[in-house]
Amino acid sequence: MTLRQERSSVSRRLAYVVISVVFANYLGNAFLYVVQAGPTPVRIISSLACLLAIGSLLLGVFSRPDANLRSAKAYFALGALALLAFVPVPFFPNAWGGMPGFLAGSALLVLPGRVRWFAFVGVALANAATKVAYQPLPTLAYYFVSSMVVGLVVYGLSRLPSLVKQLETARSELADLAVSQERLRFARDLQDVLGFSLSAITLKVELARRLLAEDTGRALRELAEILGIAREALTDVRAVASSYRQLSLSDEIESARSVLTAAGVTATIEIDQHPQLAPQSKTVLATVLREAVTNLLTHSRATTCSIRITSSHQTVSIDIVNDGAPDGTTPERGGGLTNLATRTAAIGGTLHAEVSRNGTFRLHTEVPVDPAGEDPADEPRHVGPPIAGRFAQVLLTAVVCGYGVMATTLAAYFHSTVGTTGVVVSAVSNAMTALLVLWLVSRPQVRLSPVRSCAVLAALAVCVYVPVLVFQNQYMGGLAGFLAGSAVLLLPGRTGWAAFAGVVTAQAFIYSALGPALGEGAVDVVYGVIAAMNHGLVLSALTRLRSMVTELHEAREELATAAVTQERLRFARDLHDLLGYSLSAITLKSELTHRLAAVDPDRARQELTEVLEISRQALADVRSVALSYRELSFDEETQSAQALLSAADIDVTVRIDRCDGLPTEVKVTLATVLREGVTNLLRHSKAEHCEIVLESSRNLVTMDIINDGISVHDQRSRDGSGIGNLTTRVRALGGELQAGLTPEHTYRLRAEIPIL
Repeated sequence: MTLRQERSSVSRRLAYVVISVVFANYLGNAFLYVVQAGPTPVRIISSLACLLAIGSLLLGVFSRPDANLRSAKAYFALGALALLAFVPVPFFPNAWGGMPGFLAGSALLVLPGRVRWFAFVGVALANAATKVAYQPLPTLAYYFVSSMVVGLVVYGLSRLPSLVKQLETARSELADLAVSQERLRFARDLQDVLGFSLSAITLKVELARRLLAEDTGRALRELAEILGIAREALTDVRAVASSYRQLSLSDEIESARSVLTAAGVTATIEIDQHPQLAPQSKTVLATVLREAVTNLLTHSRATTCSIRITSSHQTVSIDIVNDGAPDGTTPERGGGLTNLATRTAAIGGTLHAEVSRNGTFRLHTEVPVDPAGEDPADEPRHVGPPIAGRFAQVLLTAVVCGYGVMATTLAAYFHSTVGTTGVVVSAVSNAMTALLVLWLVSRPQVRLSPVRSCAVLAALAVCVYVPVLVFQNQYMGGLAGFLAGSAVLLLPGRTGWAAFAGVVTAQAFIYSALGPALGEGAVDVVYGVIAAMNHGLVLSALTRLRSMVTELHEAREELATAAVTQERLRFARDLHDLLGYSLSAITLKSELTHRLAAVDPDRARQELTEVLEISRQALADVRSVALSYRELSFDEETQSAQALLSAADIDVTVRIDRCDGLPTEVKVTLATVLREGVTNLLRHSKAEHCEIVLESSRNLVTMDIINDGISVHDQRSRDGSGIGNLTTRVRALGGELQAGLTPEHTYRLRAEIPIL
């Protein structure tokens, strides 16, 4: 379980524990008032049955995080709770005053849309209405407000855990979005960089094939350029996979001139003196030039192309014009132009494409000399409104203010003893307590030093206890629980809980000392203790839960970044396995053709044909990697490996059992291992013999790639990047990969994969 998952689980458990304690306190206090009114067996048994039924419905249905509150069971439970909240009122009038609050909160949880809020207010009004005949106005106001406050507490403590769970799901979706954006960025880089290189290789291979019989010298020059492009493309593969690449504008201009000339396109290039460009601007302009030339070679039949770069003090622009726009062509953006527009806009530039009536196509791009925008390779950031955090803040504010109003109305009930001055003092002290709690205690962004924390607690103590001492009325300190909850939030660990217990215990002494003067008994002492405990627990729980929601919201970027990193690793493996092989094969065969051009033109032409096929397959591989979907054919890879090893003058022996019945993922992994094994053999060894053996049984398939070309590299490093990638792939299927020297002084790469 990750730290974030653990916090989410802790928050749900904390809410459930606090709900249980708060509900038990309310129900226990109601039972004490039943006993006080007359402890007959019938009253005790019937009230206990009703109270236990209410508690079972609250904890077993409405407060469960995984409960379906739109089901028929939930509606039935709500109807039963309504009966339990109001039917016993005539029998237990004073004791049952808090029960409708549970119904109000449960209605918010179960009923849909605006109906739930009408029901919420209706339940609070009904609770007050049942007592109109025998209670004064302040008491009626108290019951009305208390029903809404208790309802909000029930709703909030039950709803917040599910919101945390929903936020976890939302964060997973955000991580998926981050991965998707990373794939799009990779796709742009692949098309911009490798698409150009592979298109250029294809073009030059076709030209070299034609020139072999006519102009061997020029064919050799074209082959040399093919080698240069292939090696540069290998560097680009590593750069894209490592998520960092800066193109050289001057190099791209020269490359464009060479490729256009090779294609028989008359190129005119004009470059004004321009100020020193920032790396982002140079890379974007170079990318635009690459894409424009690639599109020209791929999609048009241009005979002329002009490239002009001009500059002003703050901007640099590039115009690329060619005469290869067919009749009826419109400048609608395909994938390449859309990618370029995205890159250009990211640094504050503009891109415009148009087709003129005379059949010319013009691509105009303007970028700032020193862009203020972020580098396109920066990590994706997702900023969204913390909906759950705002909900928690609104809920906490409503509950704190509601408790303050309840405490004030309770003081107004004793207007005859404390007078108007006492009611006003109570209202002011309760308002000050609520403000201190909301602005200093419960705000996660406010970090108080120990001295300031003690000062805030002292101010709260003044607001709570001074009115009690001045007016000798325990109900003037109705928010003592906020002092207890604030102590838990502001003081460290056990000290905070010790202070919490001290405040609750102090309430018991205050009610015991002042209660007899007002004719109050032991039940009111218990009420004072329960009220302080409930207020403190609700305050600390709602504040802690909101903090956890805020932490989860802030942590979503960390998850998205981790997902992007994982996607980069997967992408880097695919690049290494696919394009590294293809480009190495192109390089090898181009070198071989260069040697054969003068002595064996027919064999050289055959090798160039294979280079052409490999480059076209590599282009298809670029698209498959960018789309995150690829299935290699083991049979095709076997044939390709044989041809490639033979071209390198390596004697190859292949023994392959039938593998038609192997699972697709196993065949793809074996094909990837074969590719990487052959690529490493060609790069790092001087082998003369190679043996490829695949043996398959009912439960296991084994492939060995053995060669006699042990090199210094093999002896010193037997777990490079490629082998490490293959190990990850094979282990993902429950298999093992081994690479190393054998007793026969050969080098063996073995993959064993179970067949499930």
